[in-house]
Amino acid sequence: MNDQNLEWVSVGRDTDLPEGRVKTVTTRTVSICLSHFDGRWAAMDNHCPHQGGPLGEGSIERGNDGTCWIRCPWHGWDFDPLTGAPPGGHEDSGQKLYPVEVRDGEIFIGLEPEPPRARTVTDVVAETMVNWGIKRVFGMVGHSNLGLADAIRLRTLDGTLSYVGVRHEGAAAFAASAYGKLTGRPAACLTIAGPGATNLLTGLWDAKVDRSPVLALTGQVQTQVFGPGAFQDIDLKSAFQAVARFSQPVLGTSNHAELASLACKNALVERDVAHLIFPDDIQTLPSAATAGKPAGRMGGSVVVPAAADVAQAAQLINGAKRPIIVMGHGSVEARDAVISLAERLGAPVLTTFKGKGLISDGHPNAAGVLGRSGTPIASWFMNEADLLISLGASFSNHTGIDRSKPIIQVDFERMQLGKFHPVTLPIWGEIAAFCAAVAPQISAGRKADDQIDELADRWRIWRAEKTSRLSEERGRGVHSAAVFQALSELCPADAIIAVDVGNNTYSFGRYFETKGQRVLMSGYLGSIGFGFPAAMGAWSATQDFAEFSGRKVISISGDGGFGQYPMDFTTAVKYGMDITHILLNNAELGKISKEQRAGEWPVWETDLHNPSFAAFAKLCGGRGVKVTETQALKTAISEALERPGPALVEIITDAELV
Repeated sequence: MNDQNLEWVSVGRDTDLPEGRVKTVTTRTVSICLSHFDGRWAAMDNHCPHQGGPLGEGSIERGNDGTCWIRCPWHGWDFDPLTGAPPGGHEDSGQKLYPVEVRDGEIFIGLEPEPPRARTVTDVVAETMVNWGIKRVFGMVGHSNLGLADAIRLRTLDGTLSYVGVRHEGAAAFAASAYGKLTGRPAACLTIAGPGATNLLTGLWDAKVDRSPVLALTGQVQTQVFGPGAFQDIDLKSAFQAVARFSQPVLGTSNHAELASLACKNALVERDVAHLIFPDDIQTLPSAATAGKPAGRMGGSVVVPAAADVAQAAQLINGAKRPIIVMGHGSVEARDAVISLAERLGAPVLTTFKGKGLISDGHPNAAGVLGRSGTPIASWFMNEADLLISLGASFSNHTGIDRSKPIIQVDFERMQLGKFHPVTLPIWGEIAAFCAAVAPQISAGRKADDQIDELADRWRIWRAEKTSRLSEERGRGVHSAAVFQALSELCPADAIIAVDVGNNTYSFGRYFETKGQRVLMSGYLGSIGFGFPAAMGAWSATQDFAEFSGRKVISISGDGGFGQYPMDFTTAVKYGMDITHILLNNAELGKISKEQRAGEWPVWETDLHNPSFAAFAKLCGGRGVKVTETQALKTAISEALERPGPALVEIITDAELV
């Protein structure tokens, strides 16, 4: 090509590269090996044709006859810097060369006009993801996902996808899991091959057992080195087999749009994990395929219970004097219908821990959380009940549902019905559909006890006891009851709260009084470290969906939980995430210490050596404040909630006062 048609791009000064050296320079998106030898300058394609090794990180070698060679740092392949040709035995054709000029000490490389970017396999996948409604990707860009990452980059430029670059892939999986729990829509998480992919597994198991839709996108080594044990080559399909409902490699001969559509559909319909594996060399293959779309591939989702089951349920309800409703997380989309049914029955509503917040604790029918993280109010009404109406609850052994009592269990998933033991009446159907069907059959003349006045009395007793517990402080830190009393008063009614695991979470379940906030947790996996990454997922949902827009995001953890992914506080700072993190610091894994004592074990290796988390938050660029006295709680939490952007309130708490 005539030099007049070249674009001359400056790549630095002639003093930047000493004689006898090579370096990598990048112009536009072109990676070039620049060399300086014998007073001359040369430039060639930076990628060794063997395995793509970076020639600019290699060296200049001299032959016995004085000839110069650029040697690849990976496997020692040589190339003539002036012709690009190898000495023989490697490739038939040499490296592409670029013209070089030095003008007044400045180095210029001549580039041909940039050709239009060819549409690739991963463009098809990314466009299909967008068509299926995926709006957010959490992940880390790395050497074995660069083609896929570029396809995602283009979708961020046109505004159809948003990307959050995390510091640890585990945080990406937890963020995606929480995003799915909150919205019912999948987010994607992006990693490289090998360790990047395996770092996803804990968060993906959290999504799987809590029925949260997630799409995992993992890079993979090149197809030419599959199997023999190449660097970072592991069998990802086998590694993800147990956790993913759908897991497939994307190969050159695959129907790429169909694979992406099936992955999205499995995540949505099955509310599970779907996984696609992208070998490095496949990601940039050209493709003219049409992106997949969901039109005509999704049916209605309402499962209407059988009329005979509804009639039998109405008969049991009309004959009960003290019915109660147990509302689990499966009722999340039917909360208004459940509350309306409870009001019609005059029945207390007990929630599972995962269902906390589905009914405001200020509602006349609310009885708080049942089980280990619950209130004595819920336990009282469970003991006194003569009929349990279980709606979307899984009967976890932590919940404490009394299986000896008559039970109506309603769930949209048939395998959940009577999963652990027989129930009196299992009903397959959507919770809202059941409530709508059974409500007209409730007899106006049924003779049931008035439990609402009892509920008010029980709340008065419990609130008085909570207040009395505040006097237990021993000068070794703030009482957890005081923390959650303050947060109950200050937390916006529409906030989204992500909680971790440990004593802090038990105390949250017991002491925090909801006003309708949405609570996210690692329910059945119970994974430490969930809280803060989950808040990142929840904040992302507030940006992606109008129904969550403007809602405050709060996360709660102990020092042990926050210590799992602390560097992702910088992620929150980078993206301006409006998250307030409440950190209860008791300098130990308090729940484990408690279990050791209860099991008559010596307390061993549960103490933690912590930095000042408040100072850490400031160093990361966020707000950080430390609280050591109860009277400072409200001011510290209030100011953190009012401050836009990430803020951390570190509260020194007494490990014994939970």
